[in-house]
Amino acid sequence: MEPQNICAKCKSEILLNFCPNCGQKKYRRIDAQYIREEIQYALLHTNKGFFYTVKNLLRNPGQTAREFIDGNRVQHYKPLLLAFVLSGISTFISYQVLDMGEVLGDFFHQQVGAPAEEITHTMTSMSSYLSFIIFLFLPFFALATKVVFGKWGHNYYEHVVMNAFIYSLYTLYTVLLVFPVLYFFRDDSLNFVVITYLSMLIVPVLLVWFFKGFYPDRTLGKIILKVSLTFLLLLAGYIFLSVAGGVASAFISGKL
Repeated sequence: MEPQNICAKCKSEILLNFCPNCGQKKYRRIDAQYIREEIQYALLHTNKGFFYTVKNLLRNPGQTAREFIDGNRVQHYKPLLLAFVLSGISTFISYQVLDMGEVLGDFFHQQVGAPAEEITHTMTSMSSYLSFIIFLFLPFFALATKVVFGKWGHNYYEHVVMNAFIYSLYTLYTVLLVFPVLYFFRDDSLNFVVITYLSMLIVPVLLVWFFKGFYPDRTLGKIILKVSLTFLLLLAGYIFLSVAGGVASAFISGKL
């Protein structure tokens, strides 16, 4: 029996890629290809699934998410980790390439007269925690879509995965289409901000595209109605939290 077919851990025979007894991977001599694969895995933790998932997400995001939820996961990148990695990439480009903190600082300084340095510092600080902020709000977005789409057969945790894919799709759209345009307006803070806010108008379209691919048997009219209800629910939640936060802040400060 060849040495590479003997498990280095428990000495059982390995017929395929992993030991049937302890799960140890089949012996493979360390060479240049092994090192390249280790570097790729260490830097992006992709194991080729990152680019596979991104490609399919850009082609048909809803179908990609549906396949993952239905169990076809071996080639896909983990959706929550995908959202985290893309968020980090977006943050790096925003504040290291586009200088978004300085541009927004200049804009708000011109509009409200606040010290530009203070606003820039605030914007830059918020960007440092963007990935964590996204992960903080994903459960709330998932709750909204669960409430609206809940009768169509998926549980809350599956909606968390859906929203991770949705966020990843929006981030890819931003990085690939919006950022190149913003790059040419770095010295024009007004147009920079206008383009930034206008780019958010694509969100309803992305949501309709996503859910139509995820639920191909549902009519487009029903998908649009559900997406509209989701936005209304999120708006109501935002208003409620804003009012509650304002009341709590006033109470703590002694004004109530």
